[in-house]
Amino acid sequence: MVKDESLSPQGKMQLELAQNEMGALLELQKRFATEKPFKNQRVGMALHVTKETAILVRTLIAGGAKVAIAGCNPLSTQDDVAAALADEGVHVYAKKGETKEEYYEYLNHVLDFKPTATIDDGMDLVSLIHTQRPELLKELKVGTEETTTGVNRLRAMAKDNALKYPIVAVNDNKTKHLFDNYYGTGQSTLDGILRSTNVLFAGKNVIIIGYGNCGKGVASCANGLGANITVCEVDPLKALQAKMDGYMVVPFEQTLSFGDIFITVTGDIHVIPVSSFQKMKNGAILANSGHFDVEIDVVGLKKLSTHTRRVRWQLDEYTLPNGKKIFLCAEGRLVNLSSAEGHPSTVMSLSFCGQALALEYGIKNDLKPGVHVLPEWADAEISRLQLKAMNLSIDTLTEEQKKYLNSWQEGT
Repeated sequence: MVKDESLSPQGKMQLELAQNEMGALLELQKRFATEKPFKNQRVGMALHVTKETAILVRTLIAGGAKVAIAGCNPLSTQDDVAAALADEGVHVYAKKGETKEEYYEYLNHVLDFKPTATIDDGMDLVSLIHTQRPELLKELKVGTEETTTGVNRLRAMAKDNALKYPIVAVNDNKTKHLFDNYYGTGQSTLDGILRSTNVLFAGKNVIIIGYGNCGKGVASCANGLGANITVCEVDPLKALQAKMDGYMVVPFEQTLSFGDIFITVTGDIHVIPVSSFQKMKNGAILANSGHFDVEIDVVGLKKLSTHTRRVRWQLDEYTLPNGKKIFLCAEGRLVNLSSAEGHPSTVMSLSFCGQALALEYGIKNDLKPGVHVLPEWADAEISRLQLKAMNLSIDTLTEEQKKYLNSWQEGT
């Protein structure tokens, strides 16, 4: 169920481009093709349907899996990639610009596949299984979760004893959150804003709300383009990090009079509330790079506005009662995937190595219901694969050095 099957040839070229940058994942694909760890497994996926995700799908199929996939955001699907996957026999239920009703319809089509394992980004698939399709739980061996927002939701479920099958928190991998969240979100968020607006970042006052790994990456990239960075935080440690990194740190309310570009990366709701809009500068640009479209109160903005128009692809202009105009990128959804193409392929190779290894780990081990993390060897293995893909070599410890590091007798 894709938008246009004729886009398949273009999608296949996209996959070729992605493969050129995903050597680590291709190394896993070779091993899986020999060992078939996913034989007789049906994998139901809710991920952004991008060229990088397509290489993960191919990797799972090489390992013996049957796959059904839906998008995890109504605006993030790349229609040519979806067509290419469908052309390869994958069960695909995704198109860019899905309605909310279609979005959940497609997720349910994936669940009709009766998966024995799930791969999720944001936990909507897991949530549907528990609330509407509990009969599927008996066959589910493991699930994996890609993003911070989803892992937070899963841990809330586990705390309430509501999580009924094991989920591996791939976002907890160092090779995920220290690379995907930081380098990937940083570059792709600015890419999305630039494609939406073509605004010059140099000299602009950029307000970054949330200074986790994603916020840090966005701040670094915007700073590199010459922007003046201000960070808003509720966590004292992260606020202190932002200050030590050289940025202004002030309460959000104080930024409204001087902010030119506001970027939300918190995972929380209404961090830009409706009460803020009329206090902003005329022409302020708003963008969200958190998983769901709730960080900016878009519903409140629509109700408040006297006039709305789409002035550019993925850029809406809202005229406020005081005459000021506010520009919203990508309808308040993930700007890096809705207006751009998401994270670069190299960084997604690291993340998807984690997804593939997590799925293999869960299938080979009898995990109890709850949230699990991969052992330390996984990050080391993924890093080794990526170094190999980059033709990089590193040093090794001598036996003397190993003995010293593992002893306590020797001192100064």
